[in-house]
Amino acid sequence: MNNLTEQIIKHELNQLTEQETIQLFQHLINTGLAWQLQGAYGRTAIAMIESGIISPEPGYEDLMF
Repeated sequence: MNNLTEQIIKHELNQLTEQETIQLFQHLINTGLAWQLQGAYGRTAIAMIESGIISPEPGYEDLMF
């Protein structure tokens, strides 16, 4: 199992710290995976972007849905 898979599983089990969650979602946005996983990931990513917790990649709107 790779590190990303482990991080996603830990997220699902609420076992990540706040900083680890931020890092995970920043990675998911940077790679475009936030828009390919189940809808809750995309909605969480959007909420984190809109609240200024994480930064979107340029053109991230084009990757959504």
